[in-house]
Amino acid sequence: MPPSTGEQPRQFTGTPRFNALSSGSVASSSRSYRSSATIAGNTSVSRATQLGIGLGGKGKGLGKTGLKRHKKVQRDTIMGITPGDIRRLARRGGIKRISATVYNDVRVILKERLKLILGNIIPLVEHSNRKTISVTDVVFTLNRLGKPIYGFQDNFDGRHRT
Repeated sequence: MPPSTGEQPRQFTGTPRFNALSSGSVASSSRSYRSSATIAGNTSVSRATQLGIGLGGKGKGLGKTGLKRHKKVQRDTIMGITPGDIRRLARRGGIKRISATVYNDVRVILKERLKLILGNIIPLVEHSNRKTISVTDVVFTLNRLGKPIYGFQDNFDGRHRT
């Protein structure tokens, strides 16, 4: 049976969500809405903003400091090279067992090696007015450093010559 005029359906009674206005009459809720909207100086406040949902206020409700709730901690990105990654590289190199103290040393050496290679690649890319490093840049730089990659030599065409 539908509710009579002016009454809310039974499923909408109870505690209001998001600290919203209590389930009073429509006139009292519209009065509160108007007063809160005119206090802010903006008469076009949405219903979502009134209920406290939406884009958020960057945690300003926590102690009124204006700080974010979760501050992003800047970590060294080399820590993204996990022990599993290092172990896979070592297995490919023929290493059977790895000491636990090796992982940080490998990260340090890897970072130095990348700085050396990228430090030589960046001038090449900037000179050719590009923003993307290509495979040929890496191959050229490694050949120049005296550490060529197998399979990228100029005379390599995929066939064995005898």
